[in-house]
Amino acid sequence: MVFAAARALFLLLLLCISAEAGAEDARPATSTPVTVALDGEFGLTNSTSAESIQRGILTAIDEINRAGGVLNGRPLQLITREHRSISARGIKNIRELAAMPDLVAVFGGRFSPVVIEELPTLLETKTLFLAPWSSADAIVDNGMEPNFIFRLSLRDSLAMPFMLRHAEAIGAKRVGLLLTNTAWGRSNLAAAERHLGTAGRPALVETVWYNWRDTSLIDKYRRLLEAGAEAVVLVANDDEAAILVREMAALPGAQRLPIISHWGVTGGNFVGQAGPALQEVDFRVIQTVSLFRCDPAKVRRVLAVTERLFGIGRIEEVVSPVGFAHAYDLTHILARAIDLAGTTDRAAVRDALEKVEDYDGLVKYYKHPFTPTQHEALAPDNLLMARFTPEGVLVPID
Repeated sequence: MVFAAARALFLLLLLCISAEAGAEDARPATSTPVTVALDGEFGLTNSTSAESIQRGILTAIDEINRAGGVLNGRPLQLITREHRSISARGIKNIRELAAMPDLVAVFGGRFSPVVIEELPTLLETKTLFLAPWSSADAIVDNGMEPNFIFRLSLRDSLAMPFMLRHAEAIGAKRVGLLLTNTAWGRSNLAAAERHLGTAGRPALVETVWYNWRDTSLIDKYRRLLEAGAEAVVLVANDDEAAILVREMAALPGAQRLPIISHWGVTGGNFVGQAGPALQEVDFRVIQTVSLFRCDPAKVRRVLAVTERLFGIGRIEEVVSPVGFAHAYDLTHILARAIDLAGTTDRAAVRDALEKVEDYDGLVKYYKHPFTPTQHEALAPDNLLMARFTPEGVLVPID
């Protein structure tokens, strides 16, 4: 009887093993991933923008893959390349990425001059390029037919009028421009001249240029002060802006003009570099989104993912928030376009991006993110001004 019972148990174990093996055989093979890339300023000292964009993409990818991926079960995957804000590196990266047959699109980083230098290679290789940060108008207004560049970000022809109007709103009738001597700075000057040519105010007293890696900006600032500026519109990244803030804080209070800044400063460790001086200067920065103003339910859902993936569970812990939020929405829109195209062919996905409808994103609700005549997903009503709290958190001014 013992032998019979043991034999029955042995047969039952064989049946279980056989059934499990059959179940394994019935499962589909792992699908080939669909690849997207990020060509960013990884490795650049003090920069946080590329990492923020990367986290936004990975957060969206996690949600997309947990919901079944794209193209009936294929997972999305991200690969990264670094250019350290050097255009030659970026161009080399684009050529290498474009040669990958399963690569659908490339996300760009913060620096407009790098992207502008990459444009001829993007056109030559017909590489689908998504811009979640860089703001120079020429990135999208590039003359391509068809245009393979799509942006969910600020553009300078929206930013500069908004900043100039904000200067007026705080009582500045005379402003000075302090601009970086790059394609980004020149893009902003052109935008300012167009706006002032139509609006006629505020009065522009002078435009002063500085060079990347300048170690002092105080003499340039004094030129604007002596010219009668009542506020300064600044186009800078974090390093030079921090130098200016420290130098301004050493001036008498009456000589510290309000600074209305473009958002390049939020792409790095500006708060740490500026130090306590930041609270001694009236420093305001343009943004397109604040997670403090987004739908709380959406924010909670997204932060649950970021806490699991990166240990980031609070709004205050999200650095360079525009890069994160823009990249998150762009990735979801791209996934919809891939499914709409039914293929990973870049030209087909490009066409599909112009047809995506009704995406309720983190930044906003998009009726039509892009169309054949509009490759900019954001509009003037998305803009706001923010400032840094003593704890270094970027919050809306109101």
